Amino acid sequence: MPPPFPRSRAKDPRVFARVRGALARTYPEADCELKHEGPLQLLVATILSAQCTDRRVNLVTPELFRRFPDAKALAEAPPGALEKAIHSTGFFRAKAKSIRSACRDILERYGGQVPGSQHELLTLRGVGRKTANVVLGHAFGIPGITVDTHVGRISRLLGWTRQTDPVKVERDLMKLWPQPEWTTLSQRIIWHGRRRCFARKPDCPRCALARWCPSRREEA
Repeated sequence: MPPPFPRSRAKDPRVFARVRGALARTYPEADCELKHEGPLQLLVATILSAQCTDRRVNLVTPELFRRFPDAKALAEAPPGALEKAIHSTGFFRAKAKSIRSACRDILERYGGQVPGSQHELLTLRGVGRKTANVVLGHAFGIPGITVDTHVGRISRLLGWTRQTDPVKVERDLMKLWPQPEWTTLSQRIIWHGRRRCFARKPDCPRCALARWCPSRREEA
């Protein structure tokens, strides 16, 4: 069995090209798994996805958007009613506050329409870089790196960063990843984390990236 891949070579452009190619072959259909129609629904769904599975969010949002179909309805939703509607996603009080605050800002500053730039999205209360980049990439087609738990963890395993702060991870990845592929690569790594490189027990023997992974387990 060959030794683990040297971490010193992890950022070599030729190595990165092979990893990128393996991700593309393994997850050619990778896309956002939050069901949505338009930027507002995606923004709200992404807020709900914090510490919650996309599957659970997708069970909640159809009725949520039926009852509160636009930014005005969400901004003016009684806190108790909104909290009850999203209760099963966890942290429902904080999430309800973020949704109502962001929608108020959308109404007051942007005429009820979700803005289409990172700078503007980050002015919305309750919206951080992860949510902003998800909305940019999947609703507006503007490349953005989504640093969720999977992207941060796998990027460290592959030797692309040593950082734990999501903003610092994003900066490291921006130096390595081609900008046109920021959204696509983020999504493929998220899929890899959900389907193969599990946090508690990564499936190294069947991992398409194992040969280039400095953190590969011996059984791979």
